[in-house]
Amino acid sequence: MKYLGIDYGAKRVGLALSDATGVIAFPLETVASDDKLVPRILNILEEKRVGAVVVGDTRAFGGAVNAITEEAERFMKTLASSGAVVHPAWEAGSSVESSRYAPEGEGHNDAAAAAVILQRYLDMHSDAPLPDTLE
Repeated sequence: MKYLGIDYGAKRVGLALSDATGVIAFPLETVASDDKLVPRILNILEEKRVGAVVVGDTRAFGGAVNAITEEAERFMKTLASSGAVVHPAWEAGSSVESSRYAPEGEGHNDAAAAAVILQRYLDMHSDAPLPDTLE
């Protein structure tokens, strides 16, 4: 199954897409966080035949809410009420992790952060067995 990963922000939203088997996440694009966001995402779900959405949970490492948490949760509920299958996923540290892979001079990339969030989710929910030995 294909997944769409979302790094939700008040100004910008990073989007990532998995491969068809739901194993590898790739940055897709960064879009404005405005009234066109939900229709844009619903269009991507249909166009790319996405089975589920993974949205980064904006809480801090200790689970504390922050200024964007309530807005992000409303966004997830709106997507779910529009028919999307929505899974929250731990996102703490995803921006820092994704910045390691950013192009020279670019400190943060929202689509790359969405890919990190999605990849973590895919890795934690993989049904693929691990090899018994390394060769």
